[in-house]
Amino acid sequence: MRQLLTFLFLISITAVLVACGSDTEGQVRVVRVIDGDTIEIAGGARVRYIGIDTPEVYPLVEYYGPEAWAKNRDLVERKVITLEKDVTDRDRYGRLLRYVYVDGVFVNAELVRLGYAQAVSYPPDTKHQERLVQLEEEAKEARRGLWGYSQ
Repeated sequence: MRQLLTFLFLISITAVLVACGSDTEGQVRVVRVIDGDTIEIAGGARVRYIGIDTPEVYPLVEYYGPEAWAKNRDLVERKVITLEKDVTDRDRYGRLLRYVYVDGVFVNAELVRLGYAQAVSYPPDTKHQERLVQLEEEAKEARRGLWGYSQ
């Protein structure tokens, strides 16, 4: 009987740890901002923002890349964020694919709204795509960020 109770206790503890230990959903801390649409979270996982694309800063610096990277740092660096999964868990590089929220702000959408990112659809992960496309159109009309200067 004692062995059975010990076994059940260990199974219960394992189930609780698995349920609580996930760094792929819910709240996590950002430890580093890689670029305008990719971050590293506590535990070492990298997160790629779903539904958007920002200009690159590595290996080549693209037009408006440093500005997008700086804005992403302003929004999330060293902050506790909330991650939301759509359909796909990870991309081909092993990065988590997520929508990101901080202090009530939908970060993916904010980067598009301000002109730091383009709305780019990556089916099947399209839960918020209509909103992102609308925000890109508004940024273009207002000539914000990427849309405000000629290259």
